[in-house]
Amino acid sequence: MEVQLLETKTYHIGVEATMEIIGGKWKSIILCHLRTQTMRTSELERAIPQISQKMLVQQLRELEAANIVTRKVYQQVPPRVEYGLSDYGRSLSVVLHELCVWGEDNIDRRRAAGEEIALLHRDDL
Repeated sequence: MEVQLLETKTYHIGVEATMEIIGGKWKSIILCHLRTQTMRTSELERAIPQISQKMLVQQLRELEAANIVTRKVYQQVPPRVEYGLSDYGRSLSVVLHELCVWGEDNIDRRRAAGEEIALLHRDDL
């Protein structure tokens, strides 16, 4: 019987482990939308109009595989699927809120410097 040794995963700094899970263009945006409510795929598509359906589903699957997001399927016709944060995913809420606030402050600074920027929603948490 052959014993397989697992290779040790090495991170140089803790944020690498965080970004491995929530990094990329869409995951943190999806997670911010799911912080306050469960949402159906179509609701997420409306909330994030720049994302394709294929990319949204892929990102949701990856977040589900990482136990950050839960997926609930209702047995009805047509099928209804809702996504929400798992308990583990909710532990990211403070981090996500701080990212939102930092982005809002950045937008305010850029506006004050004369840049024209529209912000549709401020983080009210």
